[in-house]
Amino acid sequence: MKFIITSLKLLRSLQALSGVLNSSNTLPILDDFLFRIQDSELEITASDLETTMIISLVPDLVEGKGEVAIPAKILLDIMKTFPDIPVTFEVNPDTLTIELLAGEGKFKLAGHRSDEFPKLPTIVDTNRVELKGEVLVNAFEKTVFATGNDELRPAMSGVLCELKEEHITFVATDAHKLVRYRRLDAKSDFVASFILPKKPINQLKNILSSRQDETVLIDFNQTNAHFTFSNVKMVCRLIEGRYPNYEAVIPAQNPNKLTIDRAALLNSLRRVAIFANQSTHQVRFKISGQELFLSAEDLDYANEAKERLSCSYEGDDLEIGFNSRFFQEMLNNLDQFEIRLEMSAPNRAGILFPVDNDNENEDILMLVMPVMLNQ
Repeated sequence: MKFIITSLKLLRSLQALSGVLNSSNTLPILDDFLFRIQDSELEITASDLETTMIISLVPDLVEGKGEVAIPAKILLDIMKTFPDIPVTFEVNPDTLTIELLAGEGKFKLAGHRSDEFPKLPTIVDTNRVELKGEVLVNAFEKTVFATGNDELRPAMSGVLCELKEEHITFVATDAHKLVRYRRLDAKSDFVASFILPKKPINQLKNILSSRQDETVLIDFNQTNAHFTFSNVKMVCRLIEGRYPNYEAVIPAQNPNKLTIDRAALLNSLRRVAIFANQSTHQVRFKISGQELFLSAEDLDYANEAKERLSCSYEGDDLEIGFNSRFFQEMLNNLDQFEIRLEMSAPNRAGILFPVDNDNENEDILMLVMPVMLNQ
């Protein structure tokens, strides 16, 4: 088994696959990439049992066929050092020794038996939906930051994907903040939902960010989802369990509406939050007339900050507290110049909307729970 491939082409694929690998594995074989040559094509696989990703490449030259597991770390480390030159791989099928020839260099490393590598799960009784890469990238970027890490509530550690005939909705929440990202230009022929874990989301986001024009085929059933686009396949186990009724926590009546420049609010929050209590990160929003007063204090260290911002406001004067970290995360994940904050009472959630969204097919709602104000 022998093939020749340019180092940069191979390195990019290995780096994309390396996101699947764990730093510590129960099975030593999961520290390897599986290389398979078949029909003049090279398939490279990485797996952690929960997520398996395959990238197909066409080498410049192929002789023979077969498969071998190659240690990922040493292969990545050596490939990073090469300029963009052809690299020859020769695999001895008896000893599983891999010989690399690159420029004036010759390198040998020990491979492992491929039959120990986990097999790709077969998915039966699937539903299929097609989505543009751009839809998935934007949906994941806008939602994944709001997922939780509570092991007791695994459903909230992923992103809910709701397929309907009118639109497709992506939801993430950790009980303190919530994001609902809806695409009106993405539709499904059937009603279904599944919860995607964070790891495959980040893998897809990273790879699709440079391939946003591509169409992604998603086949899924109760337990697994299979993503296919161009030369990439990925199978991941879905999170089981019921997602909380997120619509129930979104307040319907919010008479107090504040419109403000997003960047100005974000920069002001960053400054004021430095002086906030480091355990609660509480910042007080006091809205009076057409002015917003931000203030924070840390009584333990006698730290205090106040700042005034101009805004457009409809409603009664209001004083409400928010966790500045959560609020900054939300503002960082919006691109628009202005945002609208809708509120009803100091003990009810505040809802953020982008103002003048250029993409009319995007419907973004971000919710942040208030914190109790110190009197």
